[in-house]
Amino acid sequence: MAEKLKIIPLGGLNEIGKNMTAYEYGGEIIVVDCGMAFPGDDMYGIDLIIPDVSYLIKNRTRIRGLFITHGHEDHIGAIPYVLKQVNMPIYCTRFTAGLIKLKLEEHGLVKSTKLITVEPGKSVRAGKFTVEFIHVNHSIADSVAFAIHTHMGTVVHTGDFKIDSTPIDGEVIDLARFGELGKEGVLALLADSTNVERPGFTPSEKTVGATFTRQFQGCDDRIIVTTFASNVHRIQQVLDAAAAFGRKVAVTGRSMENIMKVSTELGYMKVPKNTLVDINKIKGLPKNRQVIVTTGSQGEEMSALYRMAFSQHKQVELGAGDKVIISASAIPGNEVTVSRVINELFRKGVKVVYNKADILHVSGHACQEELKIIHALTKPRFFIPLHGEQRMLQIHSQLAQDMGMDRNHIAIADNGAVIEITAKTIKVNGSVPSGEVYVDGSGVGDVGAVVMRDRKRLAEDGMVVVVLPVSSHDGNLISEPEIITRGFIYVKESGDLMKELQGVARDAAENVRRRRDDGELKGTVKSAVSSYLFKTTKRNPMVIPVVTRL
Repeated sequence: MAEKLKIIPLGGLNEIGKNMTAYEYGGEIIVVDCGMAFPGDDMYGIDLIIPDVSYLIKNRTRIRGLFITHGHEDHIGAIPYVLKQVNMPIYCTRFTAGLIKLKLEEHGLVKSTKLITVEPGKSVRAGKFTVEFIHVNHSIADSVAFAIHTHMGTVVHTGDFKIDSTPIDGEVIDLARFGELGKEGVLALLADSTNVERPGFTPSEKTVGATFTRQFQGCDDRIIVTTFASNVHRIQQVLDAAAAFGRKVAVTGRSMENIMKVSTELGYMKVPKNTLVDINKIKGLPKNRQVIVTTGSQGEEMSALYRMAFSQHKQVELGAGDKVIISASAIPGNEVTVSRVINELFRKGVKVVYNKADILHVSGHACQEELKIIHALTKPRFFIPLHGEQRMLQIHSQLAQDMGMDRNHIAIADNGAVIEITAKTIKVNGSVPSGEVYVDGSGVGDVGAVVMRDRKRLAEDGMVVVVLPVSSHDGNLISEPEIITRGFIYVKESGDLMKELQGVARDAAENVRRRRDDGELKGTVKSAVSSYLFKTTKRNPMVIPVVTRL
């Protein structure tokens, strides 16, 4: 029997976010990443979405560890929720561990979790796997790729990466190691497809620093900069620019404050002397000496920038004489919320710098030429594109074929697919449960497709409750049915419709033969009222009959 390595993506395929991949070999399992995704506009009340891990729960005794590539939410956001169901040791770099620890503290999981930090360049033994950490560049510090070594061969899992030859911390991606692995022989490559649609190279993070210098130079306004809190190197460049132009910096927004604390404590951010001040103290300074770094680059409703734009921020009042620099691009799906905030800032007379023409943001993901370099260095026998929607996975597959790879050696899969690799073949063989688990408040997974369908219907068409007072003696109606509506029509202005509805409900109730059967009574009234409403209003509200026996 030929040896097999199974690769099971549980999230991150045909979507952006909730990245998670399980590797199975010799009866043992390791998991790479454990991310979340943000809900779409039609997911009413949902806070976040995490992968379905029922396969891991079922096989928990075979799991040897969770390995994390970097600290972005789409790679660590589901950790506290998954750990409550499957406890496993977590291996990651120091900065990533700092961010995970914040989550574990929030969920009271610090004591029960084994969190092990590993330096890039080092390896960890986890059962029949040896996982080597390889330094890469990304838009968050301390990101790594993994070389997963087994007796069958080595798999390279890139995580999110780009090739930055002038990174802020001076640590260039370890291309030499990728090349060495290629010479030793790589069985399979799993690589990030997020930016595969873009030709060329992703610009260096340093180019954004030059933009900050231009924006700060000769500026008499107070400067407010918003960016992703996790982009420590971006914030570092804001601090450096502020110090160079004699400005003080204050920070606002919970995630920004948390990350500043973690990154300075661990030495990933070096705050220039006498630059950082408390947000309450900065107000006393002249405007041309102030910089405020804030959360809210995605227009999130509770973020500090949103509260400033809509005059709800306790400490900061924006207006003429303020310049807001949005140093981020809108994540797909967030364009509307971002432009709402930008419009509100303009309304207040604020100068807003958000234009693509001035390089205010660079991606953390590799474009086509960088992906080609990784493919060329690793020379994999098999290839699985990761992290991307269908078109990205297909384009990445084409890119590999353009470099001479056989189409039969490439697997474009769905979440839950079991990809089996032997020394000579790669194929999808069956699937495991996968999909989305909704987190709503403190409930995890108790809101399913049926509830979401109901919420959608309530949001779109509202509801109509028909109360039927029935005699417990003979099952006849004692009085007219009562009609209560929510989110359907304004009752005071629709008296006629209400009267007609009462009539429809009464007639339907009186036509029921078996008066003692509440189920039949409800069903008959519900279908009569629903079809009448659809006929007269072309709307389809949720109709809920309630029988009260008196």
